[in-house]
Amino acid sequence: MHEISTYLPGILLAYSAFLLAIASPGPNILAVIGTSMSVSRGCGVALALGVASGSFTWAILTVFGLSALLATYASALIFIKIFGGLYLLWLAYKSFKSALSKPDIEAKELAGGRRSWGGYFQRGYIVQMTNPKAALAWIAIISLGLKQGAPMWVAAAVVLGTFAMSIAIHVLYALAFSTPVMMRIYGGARRYIQGILGVFYAFAGIKLLTSRL
Repeated sequence: MHEISTYLPGILLAYSAFLLAIASPGPNILAVIGTSMSVSRGCGVALALGVASGSFTWAILTVFGLSALLATYASALIFIKIFGGLYLLWLAYKSFKSALSKPDIEAKELAGGRRSWGGYFQRGYIVQMTNPKAALAWIAIISLGLKQGAPMWVAAAVVLGTFAMSIAIHVLYALAFSTPVMMRIYGGARRYIQGILGVFYAFAGIKLLTSRL
């Protein structure tokens, strides 16, 4: 029980960072919404599952990569946390900047023509895996829940928990946000959401930079 209480705050912080990150639609999520609106919700769901699977793959690669690095160089965790903290502060800056800008939400169908459900799944997976920002984001997310000497179940909890959230939220976007009405509602709340994201990212970045190993 004591071990769980030691690592639970970091796990929950990693969950919160991931949850808030996908609360603000980026190109991938806008593609999911655009596909649901322009083609069908089934194709939008298939694309969403492909994106979620890509996120899961990035999470696994990040965990094993960082674990191997730390097994060889224990002091590397210091640099990982510094990098993760600075990246979160950069995201905070981007969120505050977006909150002050004019609305720029535009959902579009993916280029390249219509596909089968399997084709949309594959495209979603490839798009996510070729997104360099995903790798940077996962380093920051994993480092939030990572402590020196943390057992493997901590990394597994972060990976499996975020994967479940990724599936649920991406599919929710495909099903619920596939109408112009929902896009207008989100557009009206976009600045508030970005402001909240900025505050959280700033808090998480400072906490990561000042945390003890």
